[in-house]
Amino acid sequence: MPKTFHPPLIIAVVGGSGSGKTTVARAIHASLGLDAAFLDMDAYYRDQQHLPFEERLLVNYDHPDAFDLDLMVEHLEQLNRGEAIEKPTYDFAHHTRAERRELVEPRQAIIVDGILLLAEARLRALFDIKVFVDVDDDVRFIRRLQRDVEERGRTMTDVVRQYLSTVRPMHLEFVEPSKRYADIIIPEGGHNRVGVEMLLARVQLEVERRGGRSAGPRVSGSGDPQIP
Repeated sequence: MPKTFHPPLIIAVVGGSGSGKTTVARAIHASLGLDAAFLDMDAYYRDQQHLPFEERLLVNYDHPDAFDLDLMVEHLEQLNRGEAIEKPTYDFAHHTRAERRELVEPRQAIIVDGILLLAEARLRALFDIKVFVDVDDDVRFIRRLQRDVEERGRTMTDVVRQYLSTVRPMHLEFVEPSKRYADIIIPEGGHNRVGVEMLLARVQLEVERRGGRSAGPRVSGSGDPQIP
């Protein structure tokens, strides 16, 4: 490993399903021009190929046990050491891990998003900045409904059933309580320009403290950072 190697800045972006975590993660990357790699917690759902499809539908995918946390911790530790990983991918239509893997190279920053990142102590210990995107339940449900029907081939009935049986109860049991571990809480997510700008300033400060360099906030004609 080169002597000039600096461990990456690892940023967790957490929030309930449909909170807009990905929008905030992209704002960090786009506005600061960081050389960043992305990890999504969804990629680390356990492989369910040993189960018939009908049984996969009954799995509680919002419980920590649904994730291969050992593999995710291992991969983050590898990236922190400057080693590349092969990230799994997930097939949401068939509720199981896909065959394809994605090569993720170590970068200046690692941006990780997921619903339960702060609920697991081993993961929390690996994050340098922990962000919680806090959005009202009804807004999150509508976003989830639209996404799952349009992008993941689900029916409205299935989405509502899953939301009532597992998504909402698990949010109250695991996701919402994990907010207390966050360094920064952003109400309304990516629509909260002041909150996102404060987050960007904090990330920029940490990058500079570590001796790294980003492009700095990209500004538009109005003088505001360009937030997706």
